[in-house]
Amino acid sequence: MFVQLLLTDFLDRAVKLYGDKTAVIDDERVLTYFELNERVNRLSHGLKELGVEKGDRVAFLAPNTLELLEGFYGVFQLGAITVPLNIRLKPNDYLFILNHSETKVLFVDWELYSLIGPVRNQLNVEKIIIHGGSKIQLEENDLDYDEWLTQFPVKPFDRAEMDEKDIASLLYTSGTTGDPKGVMLTHRNNYLQALQVMHHLRVSDQDVLLHVLPMFHVNGWGSIFYYTSNGATQVMLRKTRPNIIFEKLQKHGVTVMHMAPTVLNSLLQYYDENKPNINQNVRVVIGGSAPPITFIAKVEEEMGWEFIQVYGMTETSPLTLASIIRAQHLDKPKEAKYRMKSKAGYQMSLTEVKVVNENGEEVAANGQEIGELVIRSNGVMEGYWKNEKATKEVIKNGWFHTGDMGVVDHNGNIEIVDRKKDVIISGGENISSIEVENILYEHPAVIEAAVIAIPHEKWGETPHAVVVVRETEKVTEEEIIAFARERLAHYKSPTSVNFVKELPKTGSGKIQKAHLRKEFWESMNKMIN
Repeated sequence: MFVQLLLTDFLDRAVKLYGDKTAVIDDERVLTYFELNERVNRLSHGLKELGVEKGDRVAFLAPNTLELLEGFYGVFQLGAITVPLNIRLKPNDYLFILNHSETKVLFVDWELYSLIGPVRNQLNVEKIIIHGGSKIQLEENDLDYDEWLTQFPVKPFDRAEMDEKDIASLLYTSGTTGDPKGVMLTHRNNYLQALQVMHHLRVSDQDVLLHVLPMFHVNGWGSIFYYTSNGATQVMLRKTRPNIIFEKLQKHGVTVMHMAPTVLNSLLQYYDENKPNINQNVRVVIGGSAPPITFIAKVEEEMGWEFIQVYGMTETSPLTLASIIRAQHLDKPKEAKYRMKSKAGYQMSLTEVKVVNENGEEVAANGQEIGELVIRSNGVMEGYWKNEKATKEVIKNGWFHTGDMGVVDHNGNIEIVDRKKDVIISGGENISSIEVENILYEHPAVIEAAVIAIPHEKWGETPHAVVVVRETEKVTEEEIIAFARERLAHYKSPTSVNFVKELPKTGSGKIQKAHLRKEFWESMNKMIN
């Protein structure tokens, strides 16, 4: 028997088995899975009336809200394609993405409506609908979402005929160099990804998920499938402020959160200052960049939470590696286990991951030889939207080339040492910026740190640190450099440091090193020596 793998299955299962259970908590709004499904049906009927058909693109510019969650499932019922937009972009970025994707209908949260204004006359979208539109003055012909939605019936929607190979979502990469690329993910991509991740993260109907990671980010919106299928309660979060996160943890008994290391860092600082009382077991799933081991120890020993490191990319739906300690290593000393958890981890089920050298040969499992991560799985994208050239550059001989450089230890754990473009080559020596950053995080005055390559007359490139210091602390450039030189080979240590109030980040909380490098390399008209 062959049955299509369609994303609508996940909500169908939740309605059947958990219909009267709380599905969504969005501040004061609390809905069961029955009620969520009714709103999804209304949305599908409304989109059909607007002329949305199978294959059409429907975009969302919104923080983590009920409206965004129901938007995905409402679009899928028509066989249409969701285009989730990063809420931290500029108007011209939205202009490019919306027109490049040929989006037909755009949903915008009322707080973000002003981002569309400067470019709306250049947009080719047919209709703009505002979540919470009653709170602001709308442009002529724009619609208030709630008022518009209530016009349509809650009865089941007659779904389009769909194939698991149909494109379900179009997610645009952050585009730190050149225009962003639209990653095409199919129903099959996301469905099989959900099955493997729910297994590794032990997702169950007893979970209460706090949506910390933005749902426009693939690891954020991908989670709506496996938590929905398992009937978990999903708590929405508009803004990633530590006090609000802890408030919701206490109020709703949250058991699991996905986030970037920078967000976890802010929670650790808040915990130090306020010591909030959290009684339930909590799992924190961290992805985006390697966390310092000190973070992991603090999370597990002081806060009593379980730390899980994962690795993935938008192009792989996204998750492919996990750092959960395997049975044969449970008796190792805790320091050794923290070291394992700091790595990207080992391949998940349904996924094959290798680290290869320039000749395509697997590197030695010695924790020393560096190569590029390549991936083969059902989660790998169909390709980039209207960009066959870029697709061929990353999918070669049946493998997706990530651009991430790593090493493999004797237990088969992969450690990311840098992005290809972030490796610093100083006097012919390769330096991992992540290794240097982890040392800087050990300094008691340092809240955040990013290490980049800057031009150097003699060595070609040299490490430079950009540091955020705690308000209560004072530290000099010389002290930071001396601290690093005591713990690292001298050629790896920063030769200069500058201090900033905050580091530039993507919408998911990942530090944008390209922005930091720009000021040092602009005059040279290139980004490496």
